[in-house]
Amino acid sequence: MKANLGLGGARFLSWGTFLPAFHRHIKISLGRARWLTPVILALWEAEEDGIPDLRSSRLAWATREHNFQQPQGMLLLRCQLKPAPPQKVSCRFCSMMGKLQSKLKHSTYKHRPEEIIEERIQTKAFQEYSPAHMDTVFVVAALNSDLCVSGGKDKTVVAYNWKTGNVVKRFKGHEHEITKVSCIPKSSQFFSASRDRMVMMWDLHDTSQPRQQLCGHSMVVTGLAVSPDSSQLCTGSRDNTLLLWDVVTGQTVERASVSRNVVTHLCWVPREPYILQTSEDKTLRLWDSRGLQVAHMFPAKQHIQTYCEVSMDGHKCISCSNGFGGEGCEATLWDLRQTRNRICEYRGHFQTVSSCVFLPRALALMPLIATSSHDCKVKIWNQDTGACLFTLSLDGSGPLTSLAVGDATSLLCASFNRGIHLLRVDHSRGLELQEVAAF
Repeated sequence: MKANLGLGGARFLSWGTFLPAFHRHIKISLGRARWLTPVILALWEAEEDGIPDLRSSRLAWATREHNFQQPQGMLLLRCQLKPAPPQKVSCRFCSMMGKLQSKLKHSTYKHRPEEIIEERIQTKAFQEYSPAHMDTVFVVAALNSDLCVSGGKDKTVVAYNWKTGNVVKRFKGHEHEITKVSCIPKSSQFFSASRDRMVMMWDLHDTSQPRQQLCGHSMVVTGLAVSPDSSQLCTGSRDNTLLLWDVVTGQTVERASVSRNVVTHLCWVPREPYILQTSEDKTLRLWDSRGLQVAHMFPAKQHIQTYCEVSMDGHKCISCSNGFGGEGCEATLWDLRQTRNRICEYRGHFQTVSSCVFLPRALALMPLIATSSHDCKVKIWNQDTGACLFTLSLDGSGPLTSLAVGDATSLLCASFNRGIHLLRVDHSRGLELQEVAAF
């Protein structure tokens, strides 16, 4: 292939000669310091027999004809091609080098059962409420249909009205970051766990001081679960132990320990004496609180199990896996009834799945679940088929750490970089998930 360089006359050079000479020309023009600046090559692709004509090798900012917004810190090198008459240039191809990321960009992806359709759009502007925390938020839970409680790296537990965007009360007492919170059903009371190895009980209508302080673990507390009748609390830790507490007296009732059972999460089965527990040993255990014995151990997964959740009817549960690059990174649906088999897997995340919830049945005709991940994405799945129905990407939020159902149409999602996100399920154009506020 020949190229007319157009530099002081018509000389025909092969591409093997042209490209090195062009490279040296650019290097001399930019100098050693500016050569480190990323360069964008804007190329015009001609139809067959089109011959490139290098009219200008100077660096220039993007002009209106390029229809391209110049990123800060990047230069644009324009190369125009002279097509062979009578044919004309048919299209334009732009290749970009350098990492561009906007913390305010939110993308959505949509999946239809007939075929996979990726829909990438700019979401509507959302409200910025007053922040609940000044640092990373590790956990969020719904106290009622208006309030949520959350905890994070700032060692503070916060009760927040997510409908008005106001902090209701801050609770301080822990010496290290908060790892878990768990609410007592139909009550103003809740528990928090921390890396200080303590569990504290709080009351929204009481003072900002803890009502109870439970100390029994030798390492960070990583699991909290309140019994359906609110009489007992189960805690788990990285010390391989589970403790069962009397909520009224604050005394230990039962204690159990399993080697290598590093607890990652606990969840009480509704209307049953059973506690579900995930572990770093890649297993999912079902404990009987009557004596705190293992009632069943599900087949081990290939990756660490990070979280678990039980359906409202107590018939099914979900567990989440850690992972990276798509390896692992799945959620698994299990049957809690007699068979206790694996029902379905939900794959599509590319990093650790940190949380999962069963969505209220009123949201759709089909049963749905939602997952959040360290890849900044929240996904909605068809519970029965495993199909991903919608994906919301919260770019710039960092790893998503916790997910909770706020009300019939709202989700609360905690993140590393941008606090807590209020998400709304919208049915006006089919099933969609939108961010409406952050705090």
